Amino acid sequence: MQSKFLVKKAKKGDGEAFIQLIRQYEMTLYRTAKRLGLKDEDIADLLQDTILTAFEKIDSLKEAKYFNTWICRILLNNCYRFIRQDQRTVPLDVTTLHELRHQDQISLELDEALESLDESYRIALTLYYVNGLTTREISEFLHESEGTIKSRISRAKQYLKNNYYVEEAQLL
Repeated sequence: MQSKFLVKKAKKGDGEAFIQLIRQYEMTLYRTAKRLGLKDEDIADLLQDTILTAFEKIDSLKEAKYFNTWICRILLNNCYRFIRQDQRTVPLDVTTLHELRHQDQISLELDEALESLDESYRIALTLYYVNGLTTREISEFLHESEGTIKSRISRAKQYLKNNYYVEEAQLL
């Protein structure tokens, strides 16, 4: 079923439609939290909180087409709150990445490459490529200008091209 239709049904109180929506977005949400460097057990709790908040506040979503942006924002807010409360930054655990089912070598390399970036660049690239948001949506989402977002995406890609992949090629 199309997401917009499911959102409209969920807003009218259809619990099954909400569950179908969550199923469509759960891997995207998981990958987003994973790329912030969080552990699986923490991600499970954060996803549960995100889903509960989304269910309770679905009426506040003004336009169905922004469900992806809206639920990702809830997740990121929960993740940042968690990181701040623990007052720690969680390094990417490469062994945990290897345990993930359904991830191929390219995805693992992408995770490593993203981890090499500054957080602002990593978030911009993740929202753009993983979550499929436009630069305008990311700009609204992060409360920064669209030009800043475009610049971060461009600089991050250039950094990865010049540094991450060059280093890897030199090792071969």
